[in-house]
Amino acid sequence: MNALQLELPAEVTAEEARVLLAIKLYEVHKLSLGQAARLAGYSKRAFMEILAQHRVPIFAYSPEELRDEVGT
Repeated sequence: MNALQLELPAEVTAEEARVLLAIKLYEVHKLSLGQAARLAGYSKRAFMEILAQHRVPIFAYSPEELRDEVGT
């Protein structure tokens, strides 16, 4: 795993930065749900709730994948 060191404004905590980074990396499919949850420091279930709060879908199917999944 790579390490990253950042200087954050006083109003942004390290935890907030980790969570927001994990959300974005999950959203752009760079991390799995489990990886993003670990990065954020939460269980998968808790991270799923955080994703919902930020209106990030947990499942992102393409139209074709959704059609295959539903079977129509």
